[in-house]
Amino acid sequence: MNAIILLGPPGAGKGTQAARLAEALSVPHISTGAILRKAVEEGTELGRAAREIMEAGGLVSDRIVTGIVEERLAAADCGRGFILDGYPRNESQATALDEVLERLGAIGRILNIAVSHQELMARVRERRQQDGREDDKEDAFRRRLDVYETETQPLLDYYQDRVMPVCGLGSREEIYDRVMTVLTGRMAEVAAS
Repeated sequence: MNAIILLGPPGAGKGTQAARLAEALSVPHISTGAILRKAVEEGTELGRAAREIMEAGGLVSDRIVTGIVEERLAAADCGRGFILDGYPRNESQATALDEVLERLGAIGRILNIAVSHQELMARVRERRQQDGREDDKEDAFRRRLDVYETETQPLLDYYQDRVMPVCGLGSREEIYDRVMTVLTGRMAEVAAS
């Protein structure tokens, strides 16, 4: 089972690339935000716990988020693999994910879509003009970027040589081609060893 974990700053195109990869590889694209909302809607035990915290204005704990992710990864449609978008967000989640992947017998492939701050800001301005996304207001985006740099970017050190860098500049198609080149090259290396 292959687990593809997409890292990169907000606005790097993780969601876009995850959706394309999921379609090409016939595996589910798992967005942490989407499965968290679904668990809350369905009223699962973890979903109810998350709802209470969110309604009180708090942040859902790593334990709850990891539990919801683990429940989702155990679903039948993940049997061949999956693509994670938005998880892990910090070292605690990464450590827990390593344990989950080991239990599932999954091989994690970590891709980091690298994009400069200048390019990210240009993308956000363009996206805000086109889509009017509330989370793309410059101040809100800068806060998201600060949180990424503080909490998530250190995962590059945590994963070290397991990270496969992908240049996130260019068209969606160019980036997708780079992602596929990196993935197929690494999969061939693993098969040969």
